[in-house]
Formats: sequence, structure tokens, C-alpha cells
Amino acid sequence: MKNVLITGGAGFIGSHLVKFFVKNYPDCNIINIDNLTYAGDLNNLREIEDQPNYRFIKQDICDFSEAKKIFIKEKIDSVIHLAAESHVDRSILDPFSFAKTNVLGTLSLLQASKISWKDNFKNKLFYHVSTDEVYGTLGEKGLFTENTPYDPHSPYSASKASSDHFVRAFYDTYKLPIVISNCSNNYGPYQYPEKLIPLFINNIINNNPIPIYGDGNNIRDWLYVKDHISAIDLIFHNSKIGKTYNIGGNNEISNNEIAKILIKKIDKKLGRKSNKSIKLIKYVDDRLGHDKRYAIDSSKIKNELGWEPKYTFDRGIDKTIDWYINKLT
Repeated sequence: MKNVLITGGAGFIGSHLVKFFVKNYPDCNIINIDNLTYAGDLNNLREIEDQPNYRFIKQDICDFSEAKKIFIKEKIDSVIHLAAESHVDRSILDPFSFAKTNVLGTLSLLQASKISWKDNFKNKLFYHVSTDEVYGTLGEKGLFTENTPYDPHSPYSASKASSDHFVRAFYDTYKLPIVISNCSNNYGPYQYPEKLIPLFINNIINNNPIPIYGDGNNIRDWLYVKDHISAIDLIFHNSKIGKTYNIGGNNEISNNEIAKILIKKIDKKLGRKSNKSIKLIKYVDDRLGHDKRYAIDSSKIKNELGWEPKYTFDRGIDKTIDWYINKLT
């Protein structure tokens, strides 16, 4: 049986990925390591926690000695590395934590892979999941491609850019079999409510202010989490070693538009007067170094692996809102 290590598997994207792999690949042992910091929650995994091909280990990826032991004991032959500090606001307040987890944590896993695999890299893979934020910001036109130069603007994106470089360095120096994907902003069930969409949903439901940075015209490309999981699955099983793929949702929407869409849908679902919650919008001082626009060109993964997002934003956001309403009301 293949032994697949998924890091950060109790978090938002990680828990969706763990459940998908446990259910769809019974011939694979899925080993989930997560340090269970504030955004990790084992309740996300209750439905698969007793499955025979699943195992959870509480572990800090920065502890190289323990990481190496896990690789050897569990006979890990594949890694999907998602564990990361990911909230830009937190990175502005505490850049050291982001450098530690995202850079040194990734380096710890890379070195553990190299040592435990003993340079016998046949049928091995280190898959590093990254972000489009490493590319910086776009103007009104253009898209991020896999060849866009790195230009990170926040401590978070700088730490992810550095981790990407370490992954590629291990490929170039040691021939470690790697693949990287850079995704746009994810949304969906189980996301920690500090992120924009769940924060807005929670505040609308509870009649709390909806804080929007600056003028609210910052644009992101929104990717439903299940589309992201399907892309990871394809890349993990079908990509050639050394490749990089950008994964986007083809949904460029400003923060102002997000707020208005959520208000309209949630007020309707809760039986409120139409757009009653519009009064909750509150503009606040802009985030330091706030990138203006992200947009992904996903043509490479479409052309090479046949992947396209299946969820329109309207469909994905309805499912997301319904999940939070059922959880909070």
C-alpha cells in the first residue's frame, strides 16, 4: 500500500483533502500530521477518523527529528504538504511565526524526505501546495502564469515564496521528485472565520459589522475548495516530476461585490427584508501592503491534465452559506 503523508490535514483545505483521499483511495494509507494550532480542528475529520486507512499524528512540522522518525516509521513514500500559517493580517503582526512554519517547516519535511528515501526516489513524490500571492499584485489587466516572476509583498507571501524556492532547490540539487501548485483564494465549508468570506458570513448572520479594507475594490480570484481538491488529486497522480501548476477558479470578484452578494443571499435565506444587512458594511483602514488584484491563468493544468473548475461562484457560495447557517443557527 502507498503511504501518503498529508500535512495540515486538520485545517480547512487539508481536512477536505484528507477525507477525499481516505474515501477514494482505500488502497492508500493516509497519515495526517497537524500541530492543531488555532485553525486546526479534528472535528472536521469525524466522518473518517475510524477508517482503517487513516491515521492522525499531532506533530509540529518544524521538529526535524520527529518528522524524520515519522517518515521512517510510517514508511512514507509520498507527501502532500499543506501545513502553513496563511493569514496575511497575522503575518503582518508576527512575521517570525510565518518564517518558522512556512520556511523552516517546509525545509524540515524536505530534508526528512531526502534522508528517509535514501536517494532512492523511484515512485516517490513531494507535492508542495502554495499560493498565487507569491506573484505579488496585478494591475487592471493580465493574469498570473507559472512563469510570472515572484514579487511577494507581505510576510506571508514572502514566506511562501521562500518555501517554493527551497522545494525547487531540492529538486535541482538532490533530484528530489517534487511538484508545486499555486492556487487562488479558496472558500467553502470548514474555513476558519478570520478569512474574508467566512468572516463576512458570520457577521451578517449575527448582525455584526462587516469590515472592508480601504475602498473595497481589491479583487481576488475565488476557488471553491472542492475544485481545488480535484486539481490536487489530478496533479498528485498524473503530473510529471518538477512541474508547477497554477489553479484558479475563474471568479474575479471585488471585496465590495463579495459583501453585497453575501448580504443578498443570507438575508433571503434567513427571511429578512431584502438587503437589510447592507447597513452592516463598515470601511476600515486599509491593510498594510494590500495587493490590488490577483487573477490566475489555469490554461496549463487544463491543457496538460484536463482540469477545469466545476463550481460557479454562485453554486459554491450557496453551499458555503448553507453550511455556516446550519452550523451557527
